[in-house]
Amino acid sequence: MANSEQHIASAFDRDLEAIQAQIMKMGGLVEASIMNAAISLETRDEELAEQVRKGDKAIDQLEELINEEAARVIALRAPTAIDLRLVLSVMKISANLERIGDYSKNLAKRTGVLTQMAPVSDSAGALRRMAREVERMLKDSLDAYIARDAELALDVIARDEDVDQMYTSIFREFLTHMMEDPRNITACMHLHFIAKNMERMGDHVTSIAEQVVYLVTGDSPDEARVKADRTSIDV
Repeated sequence: MANSEQHIASAFDRDLEAIQAQIMKMGGLVEASIMNAAISLETRDEELAEQVRKGDKAIDQLEELINEEAARVIALRAPTAIDLRLVLSVMKISANLERIGDYSKNLAKRTGVLTQMAPVSDSAGALRRMAREVERMLKDSLDAYIARDAELALDVIARDEDVDQMYTSIFREFLTHMMEDPRNITACMHLHFIAKNMERMGDHVTSIAEQVVYLVTGDSPDEARVKADRTSIDV
């Protein structure tokens, strides 16, 4: 009986390692998608934007594969409560990664539209800096997941407030440009859509970090997140 249980545990570990490898592959694709979308916006590179849009399909396919493998593990391995928590966390993380990929694709869709309009101040640079922070948070949250590092995950959660503040600052800047010159309104509305998508990306990255905290400690983060974004406009 002991040998049988050991064999099941070994098979579960192998299955989980394979799924986690897919999670890291998916995470890498999403990280690249975020930065390429921001670069395409800043440099007005429509070809790079098209690569981002097409690349979202691979991210979606990985989520489907991870979900299928996780479901198979649950059905065949009958994991313990702790192991089940681990498998379910993988599914939740992949779902968040898929949503981040969708938002990144949405960013890339705006590049073609904005190339037809005059640039608005340093908005593209500000958005790229925001995207870079989200991408760094995502990398750290995935590193925290692999290392089972709750402290790093908590640090990521805290940094979401920085992203919210960046969004609020950009939003106010767009309002100023629209009030100063009505010709900026259309471009600023597109740029606001992009900024809001990036802010939402930060929320999903934070959800990944919260999953890591739960996975390591068995509890959700102690304090509810305080959103620094106080704007009422939702896109």
